[in-house]
Amino acid sequence: MEKQRQKSAATIDMIGEDLVYNILSNLPAAACASAACVSRSWNLIITRLLSLPKLSSSLSLNPNLQVAVNDDVDKVLASPIRPQFVIASIDPVFDLDEAHRLITGRFGSKIPVITSISQGIFGQDATTNEFEEVQWDTFEDDEAHAGLGNENQGALLTVGFFPGLTVDLIPLSKTRGNQLMIDDLVLSIRERSSSRSGSASPMGILLFSDEDTDIKPVLEKLDYAFSTETVIVGDGGSQFLYQGETAINPSNNKGSSSAAVALLFSRDRGKPPGVGETQFHVMLSTGISPIGLTYRAVSVRERPKDYSTWLTAKREAARENLDGQTILDQIYDELGGHNHCPALYVGVTKRRKCSIGQEKPSWISMHEFHEVLRGDEEYLYVHGVGIRSGDSFRFYRANSEMARASCNNIANSFRRLKQDHNYQSDDHANSNGLDVHKKSVFGGMMFACCGRGKLFFGQPNVDASPFLENFPGVTFSGTYCAGEIARGELSSYEQGSQEHSSAHCCLHVFSTVYLVMSYIPALPQH
Repeated sequence: MEKQRQKSAATIDMIGEDLVYNILSNLPAAACASAACVSRSWNLIITRLLSLPKLSSSLSLNPNLQVAVNDDVDKVLASPIRPQFVIASIDPVFDLDEAHRLITGRFGSKIPVITSISQGIFGQDATTNEFEEVQWDTFEDDEAHAGLGNENQGALLTVGFFPGLTVDLIPLSKTRGNQLMIDDLVLSIRERSSSRSGSASPMGILLFSDEDTDIKPVLEKLDYAFSTETVIVGDGGSQFLYQGETAINPSNNKGSSSAAVALLFSRDRGKPPGVGETQFHVMLSTGISPIGLTYRAVSVRERPKDYSTWLTAKREAARENLDGQTILDQIYDELGGHNHCPALYVGVTKRRKCSIGQEKPSWISMHEFHEVLRGDEEYLYVHGVGIRSGDSFRFYRANSEMARASCNNIANSFRRLKQDHNYQSDDHANSNGLDVHKKSVFGGMMFACCGRGKLFFGQPNVDASPFLENFPGVTFSGTYCAGEIARGELSSYEQGSQEHSSAHCCLHVFSTVYLVMSYIPALPQH
């Protein structure tokens, strides 16, 4: 029997290595693992196949949670992949605990998994293979929400395998008094990255924050603590559950819940020969534009109970202290009247001292956005805290024309990236269209503001089109967020402005963040 099996394998091998490679590269993940046991030559081919990075994603709009999860899992495992991490996004109608249980049940307990409730999803439909953009309707009335039926249900699953990188999951804990243990998070990331790569700064951090967490001070310290080469992106306001080999937060253990969770990517200093290099590229499409002159905060009162700030201000180089209504009247005049006013924000430049643990503090400049709530004859009321007397700020408004122009700029950037890379498959490409001999773009993820989308632009897929048009056939998925995380500079919002040019902005509004993955093959060994 053994001789017959070996003879069959040898006969198949005679058809040629390239053809066998193509056949094996299209097997489902489980079948591919079994095929590796057939013969030594097949094992070598599959080992080579699994030395290439891959991103696989699937979207299901089935109203049955279990069916939707199974559709997505079957789709992402329909070709060879060795999952290093799983990111799942579901709509608010589905039960988060049940979704997380179903997903972790399919992938096991050792693979890092993050399951979150999103504001909407982008991705390739598991059934039709068409790219879909879906925004959930949200209602205060749960009964009305529950009656939406199929239109408001769906799940997105993204699975990644990046050989040459290690993947770890590190939560941000909080004390019983809800104080965020940010320094512990930073030190844990440094320690884990150092042990994996020899560098205290990881290659990338994918961050998911709880919707009730003020993630701004966390981003301040992450931006301060790590090299500018460290990519930091994510969702700044969701509900989530996670599991990792050393970090699990079952929802029935409230003491283990976390304020945020970081998916950490570090270069593997022990990677085997022949494995190339995975690179991350981050781009930001802005969707707000500045209005009027710069103001400086004078009187500031924080209201932690309702997470708001009351302030008065004066214009730069002016002496008069202005109340909230006067300030808003000036802004409305700039806009042509109150009726033409879209969503308003103040962008505050904050110069603060920052340190990690017992390190010596250093000065940093951060630019942070606060939504304008209202104004009266006493104060201007904005959402959030952390503003101090003397901080300067400008008003910004949501601007669909600005966002569309920014998407066009992103498309041009992708076009240049495309010219420097090859994304088309050939005789030596794997099932994700990855060329083993050339620099290749093999995947992308997107975090878009829930205020954008079809209603904002007047048509669907405006945010997705820059990637889809430049890299057709390459895996691309994304979610709508209530806060888009990406390291950037104030110049992204005020082109040509030199004022506060060193200020960094990490949490954005009305923006879309693109994370693109590419691969550089290893140099031939002699």
